[in-house]
Amino acid sequence: MTSNVSLFSINAILILDNDSHRILTKYYQPPHPYPHNQYANAYPTIKEQRAFEKGLFEKTHKQGTDIILFDNHVVVYKEIVDVIIYVVGGLNENETMLYQVVLALRDSLEILLKHSMDKRTIIDNYDLVSLAVDETVDDGIILETDPIVISTRVSRPPTNDATINLDLSEQGLMNAYQLARAKLTERLKQAL
Repeated sequence: MTSNVSLFSINAILILDNDSHRILTKYYQPPHPYPHNQYANAYPTIKEQRAFEKGLFEKTHKQGTDIILFDNHVVVYKEIVDVIIYVVGGLNENETMLYQVVLALRDSLEILLKHSMDKRTIIDNYDLVSLAVDETVDDGIILETDPIVISTRVSRPPTNDATINLDLSEQGLMNAYQLARAKLTERLKQAL
């Protein structure tokens, strides 16, 4: 018996509004082929994706559960104000792991959006939301489930290293060598 183990565990991440309209959707397919096409995207066209999203919304809207089986997928979701975040995995995926992903995504978005998780705020900050999803899952592989790490990666200010001007000419290298030599000589004198 052979077991097909893969890091690929997320089929889709969806953020829908209360009318089942898309706010953000990402369907994943692994970059490498797998035997029996077991991780292939079950919804390759927009029409199939919209039909899946509409059926999923009708099944989950205003329900009290967080985990369901729908169309041969394990789906975990969280309703927040007027949006629903869905994480869709394969039939054999670990529900607890998928649930951790939806919680990490929700919590990181709450940090990034300053606890204002409504449709308008998500649309206004679409870049942050999209980056948070990308920092959480990449090509269906779970990268991070710590919301603080995710929000830090998304909101990290640019470094000032890009503005450093290095003079790599012969004179510039000689100046750097002389400066390093002077500093070394100074430190050696201080040590004695």
